[in-house]
Amino acid sequence: MMGRDKHLLAATLLIVAVILLGLAVSAGWTVAADHRISNALALRVGQSDPAFISFMQGASWIGGGTPRWIIVILLSALVWRWCGRRCAVALAGASLLSNLASSALKFAFDRARPDIIAHLDHVNSASYPSGHATSAAVVYLLLAWLAPPRWRPFAWMLAAAMILLNAFSRIMLGVHWASDIAGGTMLGAAFALAGAWWASRRV
Repeated sequence: MMGRDKHLLAATLLIVAVILLGLAVSAGWTVAADHRISNALALRVGQSDPAFISFMQGASWIGGGTPRWIIVILLSALVWRWCGRRCAVALAGASLLSNLASSALKFAFDRARPDIIAHLDHVNSASYPSGHATSAAVVYLLLAWLAPPRWRPFAWMLAAAMILLNAFSRIMLGVHWASDIAGGTMLGAAFALAGAWWASRRV
């Protein structure tokens, strides 16, 4: 019981951290670091390898919009088979709620998108926190927590790879600051922890 309660406490602390980082972003405290990272990582048409740009665009496409929800549905079905309906509901519910929370925070902080390069992906919402980073963290971290013991090492490696690939793609395509990624990752991790807590509760 104590272990599960720690999941909920950690989720709460992460959400507080997301809000505090958002306030720091609004105050301009992250501007210097964000610009240094974006200038170092941003891909530039005519300078960067077109194949690599296309790869990063593909990685980013998988992490958002319709592809994201197709992945959530498929993984929820897989998790249902692994550990039952409650686990599947936890994954689907945490994914949906984290998306709503990300949208609400975007509206609240209303941060402008980066202007380092011309955007290499279509965006139409505010920048903080990253919805792509939120989704990657909640989906793949929770999948790793819910995976059968024999699959967990692979699931954790998949989670790390997808979170990092998603993070770098969004910065490299010029549509997010690093602090947006940090906030989104923490937000997704918070909902993953909450989902793991709920899935492990006895009804």
